[in-house]
Amino acid sequence: MNRILVPTDFSDHAENALKVAAMIAKKYNAEIYLLHMMEIPMRQTDQGQTESIIPETLFFMNLARKKFETLMAQDYLKDITVHETVKEDITFNEIKDSCLEFNIDLIIMGSHGASGLKDMFIGSNAEKVVRSSEVPVLVIKNEHLDFKISNFVFASDFKYDNKDTYRQAVKFAKAFGSKIHLLLVITSNDFMTSYEAQSRIKDFISGQSFENYTINIHNDYTIEQGILNVSKDIDADLIGISTHGRQGIAHFFNGSISEDLVNHANRPVITFKI
Repeated sequence: MNRILVPTDFSDHAENALKVAAMIAKKYNAEIYLLHMMEIPMRQTDQGQTESIIPETLFFMNLARKKFETLMAQDYLKDITVHETVKEDITFNEIKDSCLEFNIDLIIMGSHGASGLKDMFIGSNAEKVVRSSEVPVLVIKNEHLDFKISNFVFASDFKYDNKDTYRQAVKFAKAFGSKIHLLLVITSNDFMTSYEAQSRIKDFISGQSFENYTINIHNDYTIEQGILNVSKDIDADLIGISTHGRQGIAHFFNGSISEDLVNHANRPVITFKI
């Protein structure tokens, strides 16, 4: 884990993500690429005249520069190599392109999602980034004074196309010294016996040398409810899920969000693209 991309709009949520990125960067001697995207007109052209930079552009560029300076002066970034990058358009392909340009290993970003895992992503900037990202995306909702991952819930359907995401999750778990809690949530819409579920998971992880894991079969009304309930019982530090790229995070979820799960979505979530 050498290079971390942190998209920022200079909000508190973005700074929560940056603080986590700083903790990880210090632990693994990684570099941070701090990315700000601005949707502003860059030039105006009058008929018969050459292009010129408009005053509003200079204003927003200077404002961004000042905000970067304020961030860079924070104690938690001391002794960390931080690269400041400004893109001139708010398109989420900019983040994907930046990952390729800077050879990024991990994206860390903040989310203000109000309720449940689904609202943390669906229709949000986080969901757009997850959908386009080829690298893992770690979504942070709250401030973390000490970012540690002892218990890592990896929720999956444990079908063959998730094999690579599991390898990524194992790599992440090894880096943080985490125990992985493999979780298969069974709903009435996709029922299987406990024996079938156990067999599917064991077949799925066969050939992997990673031994620090538990197997969890859980029945619930929806996949999301199951993930949140088990994560609460385990007191998980992180929830990991697979995504299907173009279909985004919505592909993972079924059903509605129960109101009593609102506060349980405060845990960080990491996504791995299939």
